[in-house]
Amino acid sequence: MGKFKVVTVGGGSGHYVLLSSLRDVKSVDVTAIVSMTDSGGSTGRLRDELGVLPPGDILKCIIALSPYRDMAREIFQMRFSGDSKLSGHNAGNLLLSYFSQHTGKFGEGVKALSEMLRINGTVIPVTTDRTTLVAMLEDGERIYGEAAIDQPRGRLRSKIKEVFIVPHHSDRVEVYQPVLGAIAMADYIIIGPGDLFTSILPNLMVPGVAQALEQTRAKIVYISNIMTKFGETDGYDLEMFIRELEKNIRRSVDLLIVNDRRPCSKFVASYAAEEASLVEADLPAMYISRTIKADLLDDQGDVLRHSDEKLFELFSELFATPK
Repeated sequence: MGKFKVVTVGGGSGHYVLLSSLRDVKSVDVTAIVSMTDSGGSTGRLRDELGVLPPGDILKCIIALSPYRDMAREIFQMRFSGDSKLSGHNAGNLLLSYFSQHTGKFGEGVKALSEMLRINGTVIPVTTDRTTLVAMLEDGERIYGEAAIDQPRGRLRSKIKEVFIVPHHSDRVEVYQPVLGAIAMADYIIIGPGDLFTSILPNLMVPGVAQALEQTRAKIVYISNIMTKFGETDGYDLEMFIRELEKNIRRSVDLLIVNDRRPCSKFVASYAAEEASLVEADLPAMYISRTIKADLLDDQGDVLRHSDEKLFELFSELFATPK
């Protein structure tokens, strides 16, 4: 009996939680496809100062799949302090950048760090071309860079109409070829959770990715976000998230995974102060038969996120039947 080939698509902290939950599911073989448009913090500085591809989201995914996850997270995400040029950088981003420069190819650098941390799965960038994410707003304004889109200045901004990516040094962006192979061979493709316009859709903007998802024989699973994001998905309910995703992959989602436990009022109030709200999960009848609702909430920290332990239990049951 073979393992289920599970491909994940995303970026940011949501992808980290998802991969953390899948790492120890014995019946799956995981490949993570990771967005390459991150431009904030240490990642953005390395991109500007060294001309390397953004390492931050890739690093999180590698750590999530490592059997040494807790130790690796503590060591590799520790940031340098002081007044030197290293200040603000973390050790993992620097190491991945070094491996990439040493091997001459970003994909080989990712593979080297993955082998070093003996990850249970495979992590691949969606592209190895340098790109910038651009958001077109409904009023015609364009916002350049993932960090600027993710953290809007001021409290008034028109809604995002669409996003696209532009290459830095060529006339087009090319997909990293192992991405298409992974999608073609997948049994399940899991998209989300994560910021719709800055973590998920940038993967689909790389030529060939959306087409591969449209044509794949795999079942496509969407894990819904718990909260909306100011400046990106203000006022979105779950159906609006789904329809935006389905518009880009030109096919229906086969399975929806939805958290059904409401957070306590203190969290709702704190998020409301940031103009974020709970993603309402009241779905039309057409979605009900393909929806799994469960308590997937982790509210033990300062932010609301999906619980990797609860997702692990859900996936262990979902993938319990032999392939």
